[in-house]
Amino acid sequence: MYALKNKVQLIGNLGNPPEVRNTESGKKLARFSVATSETYRNQQGEKITETQWHNLVAWGKVADIVEKYLNKGSEVAIEGKLINRSYTDKEGNKKYISEVQVNELLMLGAKAKAS
Repeated sequence: MYALKNKVQLIGNLGNPPEVRNTESGKKLARFSVATSETYRNQQGEKITETQWHNLVAWGKVADIVEKYLNKGSEVAIEGKLINRSYTDKEGNKKYISEVQVNELLMLGAKAKAS
């Protein structure tokens, strides 16, 4: 049950091409965002679609897969954990970020094309 304490599963589409870079220590890092949509009918019977955007980060081999196979619009299923962190911006304001650290990734939809 320990693994269930901080577990996130999402299925959605990439909003932009992933940003991939190597850190100073030589580890590969990929950042990307995924949109998930939920559709329901309101009290008037109108169909409403709500879209949520999720910031994701992948490291190492998962980042290699993201870089090689994913692009804007790619449909993916991910599993990871929620990470909360903070930093101070250039103006000295403290900013807070929540993101999902991807542990597993499954490509869905049409067959992905390597770039």
